[in-house]
Amino acid sequence: MASGPAVAPAVAPASATEEAPSTESGAELAPFRHPSCTLAQMRRFIKSRPYVPVHELRRRFEIMGIEDEVSPVATGRGTIYVGLPPEQARYLGELIKSGDVGCEMLLDPVSPGVIGVFPMRPVARQ
Repeated sequence: MASGPAVAPAVAPASATEEAPSTESGAELAPFRHPSCTLAQMRRFIKSRPYVPVHELRRRFEIMGIEDEVSPVATGRGTIYVGLPPEQARYLGELIKSGDVGCEMLLDPVSPGVIGVFPMRPVARQ
């Protein structure tokens, strides 16, 4: 009798987020998020391009989270909302406040939502 080639058992692909261990009561903890980027990495990436949509930041830095997640960011002109988890939104807020990057806002509906960012020209120091 001829036998076919050996077939390895199917292995489930690794999940993008790892589930935290269950507690003794059986309740599961929130998904564990890996650090995705630093402030310097975000600044360098944005400054290397003429325009970066927010969804490209998520893709480039493999930022995990709910796709509709929006975080408030306080700026000198008031609160704006960025479609990033709180930590990365805080980084972007620091870049906006320091004048390193500018942001394109939603036009319809009228709300202070960021849809893209761009590098600002360096300020001449005297």
